[in-house]
Amino acid sequence: MESLFGLLKIRVRRGINLAVRDVRSSDPYIVIKMGKQKLKTSVMYNNVNPEWNEELTLSVTDPNLPIKLTVYDKDTFSADDKMGDAEFDIKPFIEAVKMHLQDLPSGTIITKVTPCRSNCLSEESTVIWENGCIVQALCLRLRNVECGEVELQLQWVDVPGSKGI
Repeated sequence: MESLFGLLKIRVRRGINLAVRDVRSSDPYIVIKMGKQKLKTSVMYNNVNPEWNEELTLSVTDPNLPIKLTVYDKDTFSADDKMGDAEFDIKPFIEAVKMHLQDLPSGTIITKVTPCRSNCLSEESTVIWENGCIVQALCLRLRNVECGEVELQLQWVDVPGSKGI
């Protein structure tokens, strides 16, 4: 069995200006995959600016694996339509976790990730120390679609007895 490093809490905040796939709107939900794990948000009916605020938790066994996110439009009578996808790396986030920081003022910026061709960020992403935790806010621009962004927040959870970072 693969060894567990810890848990990654992904708060799926919201979708912004998602593509219209039904007549006037869409019924979006998000699937997040890392390796063999697959998590799914609930469906937001008739909403191209959905506010999920849902927390999904991945078990991290390989911090080098990218996390893939795909937005789908729920359809009743046909296969669900894809509404774009994005991929992000947790390496900068994991590097911050590895520093084993303590007692920093809340809001301290640990590192910044700049948008570039090789990532899906639509704006600069910061890894910050917040209330004793390391968190990273991401705004991802969806690929393979005409429009849409998804906002996420990552938080690391150490698991007692796990390998740790």
